Amino acid sequence: MWDLAWQTTKTRLSGFIGAFVAILLGTALVAGCGILMESGLRAGVPTQRYADAAVVVGGQQTVEPPGTGALASQQVAEQASVPVTLAGAIAAVPGVRGVVAEQSFPATVVTADGRVLNGPEGGQSWGHNWEAAVLAPFSLRDGRAPAGADEVVLDAELASRSGAAVGQQVKIAVRSSPVEFRVSGIAAPKSGDGLTRQSALFFSPEKAAELAATPGQAHAIGVLAEPGVTPGDLAEKIRDAVGTAKVTVATGVERSTVEFLDVSQTRMLLMALAGSFGGFALLIAVFVVASTLALVINQRRREFALLRAIAATPQQIRKLIGAETMLVAVVAGVLGSVLGVAVGFGLRNAFGAIGVIPPDFELAISPLPLIAALALGLGTARLAAWSASRRPSSIRPVEALGEAAVERRELGRVRLVIGCALVVAGVGGSFVPMFLNGEAALAASSSSALIIVIGLAVVSPKVVAVMTRLLAPVLVRTSRISGYLAAANSQANSRRLAAAVTPVMLAVSFALSMFYSQTTGAAAREEETVRSTTADQILSSGTGGLSPEVAEAARRIPGVAAATAVVRTEVLNTVQEQDSLRVERYAAQGLDGDQVRGTLDLGVVSGKITDLTGNTVAMSESEADWYDKKIGDEVEFYFGDGAPAKLRLVATYTRDQAFGRYVLPADLARAHTGDQLDDAVLVRQQPDADSATVTAALNGLAGRYPGLTVVPGSSVAAPGGGQQQAQFYVNLVAVGVILGYVVISVANTLVMSTAQRSREFALLRLIGTTKRQVVRMMRFEALATVGVAAVLGTVVAGVPLVLLNLGLRGTPLPSGPITVFGGIIAGAILLGLVSLGLATRVALRAKPIEAIGLRE
Repeated sequence: MWDLAWQTTKTRLSGFIGAFVAILLGTALVAGCGILMESGLRAGVPTQRYADAAVVVGGQQTVEPPGTGALASQQVAEQASVPVTLAGAIAAVPGVRGVVAEQSFPATVVTADGRVLNGPEGGQSWGHNWEAAVLAPFSLRDGRAPAGADEVVLDAELASRSGAAVGQQVKIAVRSSPVEFRVSGIAAPKSGDGLTRQSALFFSPEKAAELAATPGQAHAIGVLAEPGVTPGDLAEKIRDAVGTAKVTVATGVERSTVEFLDVSQTRMLLMALAGSFGGFALLIAVFVVASTLALVINQRRREFALLRAIAATPQQIRKLIGAETMLVAVVAGVLGSVLGVAVGFGLRNAFGAIGVIPPDFELAISPLPLIAALALGLGTARLAAWSASRRPSSIRPVEALGEAAVERRELGRVRLVIGCALVVAGVGGSFVPMFLNGEAALAASSSSALIIVIGLAVVSPKVVAVMTRLLAPVLVRTSRISGYLAAANSQANSRRLAAAVTPVMLAVSFALSMFYSQTTGAAAREEETVRSTTADQILSSGTGGLSPEVAEAARRIPGVAAATAVVRTEVLNTVQEQDSLRVERYAAQGLDGDQVRGTLDLGVVSGKITDLTGNTVAMSESEADWYDKKIGDEVEFYFGDGAPAKLRLVATYTRDQAFGRYVLPADLARAHTGDQLDDAVLVRQQPDADSATVTAALNGLAGRYPGLTVVPGSSVAAPGGGQQQAQFYVNLVAVGVILGYVVISVANTLVMSTAQRSREFALLRLIGTTKRQVVRMMRFEALATVGVAAVLGTVVAGVPLVLLNLGLRGTPLPSGPITVFGGIIAGAILLGLVSLGLATRVALRAKPIEAIGLRE
């Protein structure tokens, strides 16, 4: 069988090009996603502040409630801290040369002209205790270590930008208005003048503990090793020493996950992104490869009919098709796996360019994801071959010769039932956004579109046949000869047409649903935020967070009725799924309960938002119903830094798209964020106050708090906009890559299907059809193909999108530029015209009398 498969493959190489390209690109995509997933497990960025520390002990980076298991854990949203008391136990471990508990807090230099100096290239600027300088290590270039409460050591790069020198005074803001410190020294790491990701300021131990404002806690504990002690062995001893304490013990590149919160979050993001992205790519690869193989096999139906007529069994036909496919798939899979390395780096660079992951995040490359991609690629090809071989292997010998001449039009009953069931299930899932909102609604909408596409793909010959019957009169009226031939071809070869329509339909529906579902979600959040914000002015900072002092200072301004701090964060909670638990992250905000009225309208339905003080919480009505919580009940969850919370429910509200599912007292929310700063302050004026006077006074706060800006309340932006925007860009990259794969595969399929029709073109020309008429016929066929695909893809995406918009925004029209829709449809049309047009012109080069004698 393998020898026969090798012979048929060699003689039909042109027919297998489509399958080869589809498998090659599909395997490359899966391999690239596998590299990202592996990088999420064991990659990061080079550590900076802990470069000389053999081991770093930080707070636990994940929330893993009892009974959930590691697979159900969730990454913390805020920087977790570690108890300082662990330093003593760690110092007693054999092989430890020194232990330093590092304090970290936001600290920025303010120049004489009021400019706020962040880190290099807009990075962060952090203050530390001077003892932690040894972990980098930083050493003094000039001056001495800070001793008094008013002394500071700057890194050389920051000192150069600020123009500060030893002995001079410099203003530094640490969650307050700037305070003057005297520069006691200038320090630098082993190489260069400073760190590339951050600026460092060092204070005396007592002053650093005061400014960190986390009594008994440290950002991390750095461990210096004795000579000859390996970090791995020392880490194991330290894990034993700390016992059951919830900490992270890191060595090597893992140290960067403790140093940088974005690195730890990037790793979780890459795993989730690569998993979902790779799954989509694999699913689409099945469709594309199956469609391509179906086209190849359909073109060989005479050959298979003859084999059945000379007593070949159905099993032998299936084995032959499977063997041919695997010969092509092995070569394409190996090359695709190697190409996957370039895809992985390309995706990393794309995500880094849009700010989703750090640009310096390194990838972990090993044979494992390449081997896995090869295995999945071969499995996909085998599945596609099995699907495509079912029809030719089921032909009865007595029907073989008749079947070879004309396509069988009917579909199997089981196939029809499965296809219709999937379409019904997809349409039913489209109604989920009418009852749920947020990420659940967006996920349900996209999933429903995908399920409908799968259902239509299963019954595509039937659907395409109906569509072509509707198009036929239009084509005939458009052109008496070319239009008639195109209509006749489309109706007589609905299976061939369906093989080309399915991937184009998939591309159109996938692009529309992914893009417009994201724009719809963003519009729903923005619209609800604007409706809910009743503040007259909004105070924010263009250089980072706001000092907690700003809200209190605003309240003291004459004419201000209320001013509430807004602290945007996330919380984590468990969700019961049958017999298991999983942990989910939810958007949350911190507000001053007694200052909310007049600045925000949360749509409170029970309780009082003014009771939001101390250890209390407000929840969205849907969230409270889900957990069966009533006013006065105790609510348990986890703060953004992973600390457990047990708070009393004081209010429920409806506008959770704008404010998240949990609202906390501002002080409580702030205490569990890494920088302990506010994101904004919402100000409401007294009815009789002079607006110009109040605005001028608010602008005057910028003199005390550099970087502060005042904008009208109408300029409010939806909370979490940066994260949502990043997710939007992630989806755009994913859509772009997958669409690129689909476009290449579809173009290849269209070219292949046209190139195999050289005998048909020759026959048409021999009976009097001109070359120009054949070209016009193929142009009409291209328009029919992409027209059917565009209509079906638009309907498939449109049904879930209309219901999503009705559920989230109360209008059936999706939010987003109509030009994107036009661009997607125009791209599909251009793809069909160019692919079929070029292939047709190549096929028409041969003389008709020569082409008519070519083998099929």
